[in-house]
Amino acid sequence: MSGTATFTFIRHAESTDNVKSVWAGWSDAPLSNHGMCGPSELTKPAIPTRFRHESAIFQQARALVTSLSMTTFNAILASPLKRAHMTALELEKCQTTSQPLLISPLLKERHFGVAEGKPSFWKRDLNRSLDDHVSDGIYPSLNGRNERFPEGESLDDVRNRAIQAWENMLLNYVHEACENHTHLHIAVVSHGLFIREALQALTRYDNALDLTTINGQWLRNTGWARVVLQVKGNVDQQEWAKHLQVELTHFNECAHLNTMKRQRGIGSTAYDSRQKDIRNFFTNRKPNEQ
Repeated sequence: MSGTATFTFIRHAESTDNVKSVWAGWSDAPLSNHGMCGPSELTKPAIPTRFRHESAIFQQARALVTSLSMTTFNAILASPLKRAHMTALELEKCQTTSQPLLISPLLKERHFGVAEGKPSFWKRDLNRSLDDHVSDGIYPSLNGRNERFPEGESLDDVRNRAIQAWENMLLNYVHEACENHTHLHIAVVSHGLFIREALQALTRYDNALDLTTINGQWLRNTGWARVVLQVKGNVDQQEWAKHLQVELTHFNECAHLNTMKRQRGIGSTAYDSRQKDIRNFFTNRKPNEQ
């Protein structure tokens, strides 16, 4: 079997919860104005210089899809949570050929249970248990891979869900690529903690995988990581998953954010497609009114 499958894991654009100090896992916050921008914005006329400070000219979703506009994806997969789904829709619109957008709950962020939407406290009283904190309405940082808030997930739970995603969905693209001796490129729009666990889960298939690049790093909003999977050598059709070679080629790629500015006033509020951009004001005025 020969062939390769590339997976580009993209963290969603900024949500309204990202600008708050709250636990936001399965809480379904939409993208903020700073995070969202439709592809139609690419063709709108420039704002007069004196007004440029009023608008986030290079907003995250637009900057992302522009940077990936020359990349053709064979499929786009996304978490059903609004912040990931909305980001994936923008990515889909900017593809030159129509590609299926597949939604899976396996790609959701870590569930923080009863702490969802509650203020996060990064300090905790070491003399008190997590349950003691929660009973007082305090939701501190979690320790280790097994600790979880009531009704929530631990990091090990997220890792197991990531393994399910690989085995139930993602590895199917590797098999297809190898069986047809071709290359497939899949975009996966998800969340920071999930993507990290999904990448680390790949050591299950290739224990030589070097993940030192991700140590101490976290994906920024719309930052992306990329892994390439292929089958090593000629192996039996039934044994191919045991002979995978995995390479992490990129992590936290976010150069597209370098020139972005936050829109004053409403940059952190929820994105609404009905909102009028300041460009519309100048577009609809007569030349002598500009």
